Amino acid sequence: MGGILSLPAPLGSLRVVGLTTAGSILDGASAFEPIAVDLDYEPPPAQIDPRTELGWMRRLWPLLRARLGAFALAIGFGLLALVSQIAVPAVLRDGIDNALDKRSSSLAPYVWTLIGLAVARFIFGGLYRYLLFRAAYRVETDLRGVIYQHLTKLSFSFYDRTQSGQVISRANSDIRSIQLLLAFGPLVLMSGLTFILAFAYMMSIHVGLTLVALSTMPGVYWSGLKLRQKVFPLSWVVQARMAEMATVVDENIQGVRVVQSFAQERAQITLLARAAQKLRWASIETAINRARWSPIIEALPRVGSALVLLYGGKLAIDGRVTIGTLVAFNAYVIVLQTPFRMLGFLLIQSQRAGASARRVYEVLDEVPDIVDSPTARDLIAPEGRVEFRDVVFRYAPRLPAVLDGASFVIEPGERVAIVGRTGSGKSTIARVLPRFYDVESGSARIDGIDVRDLTLASVRHHVSLVLDEAFLFSVSLRDNIAFGRPAASMDDVVAAARAAQAHDFIMDLPDGYETVVGERGYTLSGGQRQRIAIARTLLVNPKILVLDDATSAIDVTTEDAIHDALHTLMQHRTTIIIAHRLSTISLAERVLLLEDGRIVASGTHADLMANEPRYADVLARADDDDAEDDETPTTGETAGARP
Repeated sequence: MGGILSLPAPLGSLRVVGLTTAGSILDGASAFEPIAVDLDYEPPPAQIDPRTELGWMRRLWPLLRARLGAFALAIGFGLLALVSQIAVPAVLRDGIDNALDKRSSSLAPYVWTLIGLAVARFIFGGLYRYLLFRAAYRVETDLRGVIYQHLTKLSFSFYDRTQSGQVISRANSDIRSIQLLLAFGPLVLMSGLTFILAFAYMMSIHVGLTLVALSTMPGVYWSGLKLRQKVFPLSWVVQARMAEMATVVDENIQGVRVVQSFAQERAQITLLARAAQKLRWASIETAINRARWSPIIEALPRVGSALVLLYGGKLAIDGRVTIGTLVAFNAYVIVLQTPFRMLGFLLIQSQRAGASARRVYEVLDEVPDIVDSPTARDLIAPEGRVEFRDVVFRYAPRLPAVLDGASFVIEPGERVAIVGRTGSGKSTIARVLPRFYDVESGSARIDGIDVRDLTLASVRHHVSLVLDEAFLFSVSLRDNIAFGRPAASMDDVVAAARAAQAHDFIMDLPDGYETVVGERGYTLSGGQRQRIAIARTLLVNPKILVLDDATSAIDVTTEDAIHDALHTLMQHRTTIIIAHRLSTISLAERVLLLEDGRIVASGTHADLMANEPRYADVLARADDDDAEDDETPTTGETAGARP
């Protein structure tokens, strides 16, 4: 379906099969209707267990249980492969004793039996590994889906205090550590079952020889225990250090223009080197402990094998066991060694997976601050009246209040500009109204209804923001404009682009509306990005439009053209204009002056200029800032220009 935005893996894309009622973007806002969405990806079949007191594997059990059939089928083939493996030494014993030593039977049946067992081992073992790894990857995909879904529900406050590199690390490398344990853990456990069967058969042959073979195993267990005690805390540290490195790399990629502008490449390389040194220390400590204990775990079973040859050889010389028995016994000793050789890997991987799982659960245990109340109702077709009643808001409990008793009313269809000094709380009003944050006291209301009593989806459908920093996705311009309405027709996309004065420069690009922009839209100039963001908002056709310094990066000529379009568009909707330019303020019918978190004056621009010195002072300071900006060379508005 054209114009549908594909989401990143693993969630794939969404196909809208029911739409909100939307007319032309010039006809006023659309009514909100809940939409039906057909998911063309497989959603996670379950969630992790929410009980934090459980162990990490028990919390993962709901996801594992959903894939239990796949794991069971894999283990079934594994058991058949195991039987094929265990039978080989027994066949060797009978063949050597009967066909070679006593010459009481032909060797051919034993040869064909061994060939059959080898083929069975190949087939069943291959199916076992394939099905096991496929099931493990499915759980990995499920877990990625769970964490991605949860990340989309978390409130802005979580992202305010969390480094993006930490989130990326937990959603990628930490989940991969869990997947590796799920893929290789059953292999080790199957080796353990092999040990049990081999042990039982060995005991039936000769008890004393079996005890000699197992004499070194207590040392293997003790060494594995010591390895576990050392590696677990180091695994946690390694994962944390990897996350720190991911954060540094992510910030430097996202902020490469700032780094290069201030010639801070060497300083950032030093910062990355420090993070790498911390990771190196933790990794080396892990390697030292593995080098200290893993060879012991692997060498002790070989000592047992030597003891078996020594003691078993004496028994064979004395005629107390046959040559076939000794050969079979030695083969089983090798089988016994396999789980112990893999024990070190399993212990290390289990500790790493446990540490990774706890880091993933830290994100999944985060509770969103902003959720629908049990009695929340949809805002269907609002008139667009906006009211703030004594709103007090702060971004963190110990920080000063950004809004401190802010009160104002904006009538339906009214165009109001909010003006204030930097840090006065203008943008906070734009974030509180669509309920990106909840107020500490007071209320933000639409049509007299507290936004906390309305569903988030309906509020954000009717309240759309155009921010000063326009974010674009690395997809086509058409998909960027249609982000809020993925199934919008091409005619609607073009109409929105024309209204935002973006159509002409889009058509100058090589692929027009199908041009794929670079990461964050940086292949376009700042003004071009903002015009795409305005078009994206206009296509959604909101009843309440918030322009948060939305034309700050647009030149005067283009801004005048956009204003001409906005004059027409704003006739049918309530518009809040957060700006400092006189040209932008002129779009408003009324101006609110915000100071110290309160509305201290209200009136037309002319009235406030004549009667409110604080208003004139704010505009004078803004003009000085604009003059300084004008003296700084800026990128032109040419199509495809980089900022």
